[in-house]
This record gives sequence, C-alpha cells and structure tokens, in this order.
Amino acid sequence: MLNVISSETLLSHTQNFSCIGHEDLPLNQCTNRILAKDIVATENIPTFKRSTMDGYAVQAVSTYGASESNPALLFIKETIDMGTPPRLPVEIQEASKIATGGMLPDGSDSVVMIEYTDPVDPQTIEVYKSVAPLQNVIDVGEDISIDSIQRKKGDVLRPQDLGAAAALGIQKLCVYEKPIVGIISTGDEIVPISQAPDIGQIRDINQYSLSSQIIQNGGCPVFIDNVPDDFDALFAACKKGIQSCHMLLISGGSSVGMRDYTIDVIQKLEGAEIIAHGVSIQPGKPTILARLNNIPVWGLPGHVASAMIVFHVLVRPFVRHLSGELSPPFYSNQTVSARLIRNVSSGQGREEYVRVRLEQSEGTINAIPIQGKSGLIRTMVQADGLLTIPENSEGLEQGVLVDVILL
Repeated sequence: MLNVISSETLLSHTQNFSCIGHEDLPLNQCTNRILAKDIVATENIPTFKRSTMDGYAVQAVSTYGASESNPALLFIKETIDMGTPPRLPVEIQEASKIATGGMLPDGSDSVVMIEYTDPVDPQTIEVYKSVAPLQNVIDVGEDISIDSIQRKKGDVLRPQDLGAAAALGIQKLCVYEKPIVGIISTGDEIVPISQAPDIGQIRDINQYSLSSQIIQNGGCPVFIDNVPDDFDALFAACKKGIQSCHMLLISGGSSVGMRDYTIDVIQKLEGAEIIAHGVSIQPGKPTILARLNNIPVWGLPGHVASAMIVFHVLVRPFVRHLSGELSPPFYSNQTVSARLIRNVSSGQGREEYVRVRLEQSEGTINAIPIQGKSGLIRTMVQADGLLTIPENSEGLEQGVLVDVILL
C-alpha cells in the first residue's frame, strides 16, 4: 500500500541530509564545482592605477578648458614602458606617455586619449579635450577590493569566478567532493546493452540515462549491478552500494506488485528510515525515498521516461544538495515561456509532468505535447522540456502561456 506525499514535502527532506566532504583542487579542475569555503580577496585588484587607453597620464586640472581652438600645452616627462613602474611624478602642465594597461605615475589622476593630442615637438604636446579625474583609468581596488567576498560557500564556480581567483593569485580552491551515486538495475527482463535481447527481454537503458543525469548535476555515477527480481540478490546489491556510495538509486521494483521487492529490501537494511513510498506526481507515483545514515536511497520506476522525469524533478535537487549547493537555485529549474498548442487533460490529485517539444513560429515559442507511454525512450528524445499541470487542475487549455522546464 502506497503512503503518498507531495513533491514539495519530499523535497523539504533535502535539509535532513548533510553535504559530503571537500577537497582542494587546482583552478583548472574547478569549473562547475561547488565552493566549500568563501573566496575572499587578500589584495586589491589592480594594486595600482591603470590606464584603459593609449595616451598621456596627466593631472586632470591641467586639461580643464582645453579645446581645438584653445589647446592645453603639456610637457612630456617620460614614456612609461609596459610592465615597469614609472620613474618620474607628473606635475601640473606635465604628462607621461602611457599605453593601455600601463601604471599611472604619482601625481597623475587621468589619461588623455592619444586621439585628442598632437605633438608640438619631442617634449611637448597639445591637448584638445579636457578629462575628469579617473577618466580612462581603473583605480586601485576598482576591480576587486581587499577583504571583499568574491563567491560564497555553496556557489557553483563559473569561468569568470576562476578568473577572479587567478587575478588574486589563488592557485587552489576548496570545493565539495562529487557525490558517488550508485545505480542498481532490477528486473528479470533486463540484459546488458552488449547482449542481443531474447524474446521478452530489453536492454538496460536506465543505467545509461540515469548515469548521464547524475554527471549533468555534479555527481559521479557508479553501476553496482544488474539484478533479477529476487529479494536476496537485490539485498546483496544494496548492501554493496551503501558501503561505497553517497546515494543509491534502485531502478525498477518500486511498485506494489508480487515481484516488486525494493521497499521490502530497503526496510530490511539496518537503520533505514522510509521517508516516502509514493509521491503525488505522474509519472512516478510509486517512487521511494529512504534515509540510511546520511545516504538517500531511492526506488525509481523501471520505465525509462518515468525514471528520468523523477530524477529531474525529485532526485536532482538531492544530488546537488549533497554536492554542496546550499542556495535556493538547487531547487529551481531553467524554464522558458511557451504557448500551448492544444488542450491537455489531467486527473486531479497529482502533479503531472507532460513531455513537450518546443517550436518557434512567427516570434512565438509553441509547446507541443508528445504522446506516448512512460516506457518509450523516444518520448524523452523528442522532448525539449516538461510542462507541469498542478495537482488540483483538470488540465490546461489550448493557447495559454505555460512555463516549460527545460531538459
């Protein structure tokens, strides 16, 4: 007998599991990893005033009132070479030639673009446009200020974050380890993909589709075993999985049929606590979630589309949470607004996820429902996203704008 809970209630249990360990990794291995410690700036970037233009470093006051009809006359102190500090300070009515990225000399506070100057002789220039203090200049700490937090614990590291760390001279970052997620495929009819199925058999699709979803969400998939519909074989595979994994997915056997042993096996695991056996979603109602110490143990549907949808909607947030993603985005989905092209009916009392294809026509994105049973992989291949029908709705009407969860 199923004891059904809502998807919202199930997702609230992410907080009952703690993040796994962390490790220090070189910057070039940190893309899309999740920070375990804040990145705090230990210095100002830049540490000196830098020019953003080729031109002349000046005191802005020396250029006030300058125009084509009344240019300012400035005397050149030196040419500043890239990568070397200036030798001489700049006083009023003086200038130092400087290239983009060069260090401003003491006394100067702005840069006149070379386009607004003309040489009079090797030591003198005329300036035809005035500048304001810090014009064409990056000030000390304007990019990154000392003691500022660049990224927080729990943030996903992007290329620009690694660039900021590199600018600060940080060679390694402390990130959460990738959770190891074990996969067990069950069913007398399941055979390896290398084997030609006999009559009544099918290849093990879920091992590969689930593995890919795990990788997409920051986990490390490990295939534990392919077991028949046998209690002892499944129990042995589960014991093996929980000894080496941070999460365990059991594909198939989560219903209440005569040969569905997943719930019985989980209950026999010492210390296991059943959180849910049944979630009010379609497809995926028989989904199981249990807690064994800090290990989430899932019983997923055997049908491929159901298993993939349940993973995306329910399992994915747990993988990301174990990975260290602490902020609300780990619950969220990337969505796009689209117009539904035909009526979609739904039974009340469950949250339904409809596979849809997206097409653009005359500037409008259309959502086209895909017909097909939950055991058909083609329905997921053709799908660009999922349309959610709320639990207490009888369906959605043609022409309404809907939010489509992108896959």
